[in-house]
Amino acid sequence: MFTDMQAHAWADLRAVNRNREAIRATQAFARESRWRQIDRSAETSSEDITISRWEDSRGASSHEATTPEDRYFVGIALKTTRARLTRDRQIVFDGTMPAGTLYVTAPSKPLRAQFESPCAFLHFHISTDHFPAQFPAAEGLNDLVLLRDPLAAELAKALIERGHAADHQFMRCLGQTLAMHLARLEPPRVRVNALPKWRLRRVEQYIADHFDRCISLAELAHVAGLSRMHFAAQFRAATGYRPREYLLNHRIERAKALLATTERPLAEIALAVGFSTQAHFSTVFKRISGQSPARWRLASKGERAEAEAPPQRRAARERDWIASVAA
Repeated sequence: MFTDMQAHAWADLRAVNRNREAIRATQAFARESRWRQIDRSAETSSEDITISRWEDSRGASSHEATTPEDRYFVGIALKTTRARLTRDRQIVFDGTMPAGTLYVTAPSKPLRAQFESPCAFLHFHISTDHFPAQFPAAEGLNDLVLLRDPLAAELAKALIERGHAADHQFMRCLGQTLAMHLARLEPPRVRVNALPKWRLRRVEQYIADHFDRCISLAELAHVAGLSRMHFAAQFRAATGYRPREYLLNHRIERAKALLATTERPLAEIALAVGFSTQAHFSTVFKRISGQSPARWRLASKGERAEAEAPPQRRAARERDWIASVAA
């Protein structure tokens, strides 16, 4: 027979377990069994907007998927990666995808992706009902790749910050916002030829080798073998960045690697990646990453420590927490 105290403790413990199950049930991100292939439970099948998260830590990976006939597929890159997108042996995209890159595939379209570095994406699976019946931009949305889409980047950031605490209503609201954003996009009337892949790789390699010093536009144009005006336009068409912006983003990515793996002072890291002062480094870092270098370093160490914690230790902490609630 339970005493009154034991009965209350048991009821409290059951309430805790029910709350934890409810949190799991309302996790914002659906599970992907394979790239772009979400587990279609009865619940997710009835939703007009589903958001999933895909991560692959391998240095190289290859995937293929076909968009369902009643959905648009939208991917937003969470980290910079190098990708090659193809369909029927035709190249859709081949190059660097910075964090915040948005790409869209229309319904019933197959797509093959080859990633040449670790990648992380938010995937939006949006019902065609969210687009006008006579959608003028439908053809323009197919295989659309926007290497710089500030709104998409902010929506992804909002979801990631909320994490699994984001409820379905919040998730659906952001998905609807993204759908309206896509419906209002106007395909460019005049297209500038993108910098050819072989020229782009020469420029990217040059930046990788000399990012720690001042690099002028004329210098990069000379590496590409073009005039400054033609190089700047073609480089932006190929990468979504002006040459100066691309260089700054490259420096920040290198700085993140040093912040995460070393204890070097911020001033020393600033100089190592090509900034003349720590103040300028901090300003650019916060503008691109959304956090100061110091806060980013602390967050990175916290994530690494959690990931490296033995499963037994995490399980023990969970048991201790449940026991303390039941006591």
